[in-house]
Amino acid sequence: MNLSPVSISLSSYGADYVRARGQASLAPLLRHAGASHMELREELFEAFDAAALKQAIEQHGLTCVYSSPLELWLPGQSAPNPALHKALSDAAACGAIWLKVSLGFFAPISDLEQLRGALHGQPVRLLVENDQTSQGGRIDPLVRFFAKVEEGALPVGMTFDIGNWQWQQQSVSSAALQLGRYVEYLHCKAVQRSPAGKLIATPPELTDLHQWQRLLTHMRPGLVRAIEFPLQGDDLPSLTQRHVHTLARLGQPTQEAAHG
Repeated sequence: MNLSPVSISLSSYGADYVRARGQASLAPLLRHAGASHMELREELFEAFDAAALKQAIEQHGLTCVYSSPLELWLPGQSAPNPALHKALSDAAACGAIWLKVSLGFFAPISDLEQLRGALHGQPVRLLVENDQTSQGGRIDPLVRFFAKVEEGALPVGMTFDIGNWQWQQQSVSSAALQLGRYVEYLHCKAVQRSPAGKLIATPPELTDLHQWQRLLTHMRPGLVRAIEFPLQGDDLPSLTQRHVHTLARLGQPTQEAAHG
């Protein structure tokens, strides 16, 4: 069986837990669990020490992904978000291969040639994710954006967050059908409604895994898939390892099919 690489978004361990310990300290846990990628979260830095982060990640044989909450396009602006330059620089300093951002307010005035200029010579590849907002979490703007990216051969890929589509009542199946060929990184989380009526991320149940398996048929084989659901419990190493193993096998033929 060819296992696929698994990333862990450090937000999965909870903001308080991560801020108290520092993100670099979690590298051994991820490596022990069998993860291949470590997704740093810009919003969870108490202090930013790129050298220490890079050293910890490399020491444990992990690949770095850098997640920033910035929106690529600001309202009414033709140039990309000026904060993109610093985010790219910080991601590179950590040794990241990818910088993950959200789309923001993509519009006809958005100048992709200026985006090309901002990305020229960068060692970090830009990935744009569907978020939970009306501007960045709906299918149509993302389809328009990636069509322009494809037309202009820009060095930009997609992070497809399975759960986020629900915040804007979008069909995840339709999203996968229309956007699957652009996907380079898959964020995995199930979503349920809390007693208070809010949508919250949850670990997957069997029905969720079956749905994710179907979504993967619209994407390239062997995608890096990331845990972005709560990892909380008394035995974090075992819990993390179990979910890593589940995601690594996602998209493989079932045992039944293999023996059928």
